[in-house]
Amino acid sequence: MVYFLSILTSIFIAVMIAINGNLTAVYGVPAATAIIHLVGLLLITGTSVFRKERLFSVRGLPITLFSGGAIGVATTLFNNMAYGMISVSAIIALSLLGQAVTSLLIDQYGWFGMPARKFTTGKLIGLLFTIFGIVCLLLDSSFLFLPVLVSFLSGISIVVSRTINAALGEKTSVMVSAWYNFAVGMVVALVILFLSGGRSAFPAAVDTRWWIYLGGTLGVAVVFLSNVTTPRMPAFHLTLILFAGQVFTGIALDAAMAQGFSMQSLLGGLLVTIGLSLNVWLDYRSGNLSEL
Repeated sequence: MVYFLSILTSIFIAVMIAINGNLTAVYGVPAATAIIHLVGLLLITGTSVFRKERLFSVRGLPITLFSGGAIGVATTLFNNMAYGMISVSAIIALSLLGQAVTSLLIDQYGWFGMPARKFTTGKLIGLLFTIFGIVCLLLDSSFLFLPVLVSFLSGISIVVSRTINAALGEKTSVMVSAWYNFAVGMVVALVILFLSGGRSAFPAAVDTRWWIYLGGTLGVAVVFLSNVTTPRMPAFHLTLILFAGQVFTGIALDAAMAQGFSMQSLLGGLLVTIGLSLNVWLDYRSGNLSEL
């Protein structure tokens, strides 16, 4: 079940990147980031009130557990900065590279309170498939330093943010953790908007395409599902599963947005999927996934 939820999350993430990119093209990075978090906060607040969640029963918890939302703002900023400069599938591939490195370290050393799952030499084959897949995906894109860098950094921020949010969810509830993610993120986004010029950052006219404002809604679904899946599976497996769904969705989105269909991107996605399958199979053989 957690693997299905991870695949669903990956699809939401890829669509969210494209939607948020369109919003950014209209309002700019700071304003779009604030709008995305406002929409998400309104949705999660309404849902939490309806479910009668105890949002403020968090006394005594370490303040670091509430930093996931602030780090999540960085993810949104990085993705919005890269969108339009390189393809969606390239953004996803570079993000995966950052996620893979961070996830391996979390699994190896048990950072952020996650269970330690040592990397074995047998998994090296699966990891090599993953690396080759990333290379194939990047061959189709121009190598621009800024979007490449921020896309890689978005991968690091994604893993750290979802791990911290999941840890908070374990101490409170999935819904409460999601609410603090957007509440803290909204505060940080407003500070960034203020520093960038406040109201002057908005265009004179409001874009009437309703669907470009749905990024925050998808963000709520992503945070909620991530809070469910992150504590229940290895960080590296989650990263690769999320990638497999994202890259194929990204290929479809690139084709739909007239950026063309790429056999190299398809091959890259298949190689990463093979690497994922090998590592999952090896973990099942060794009994490392018995808790699932």
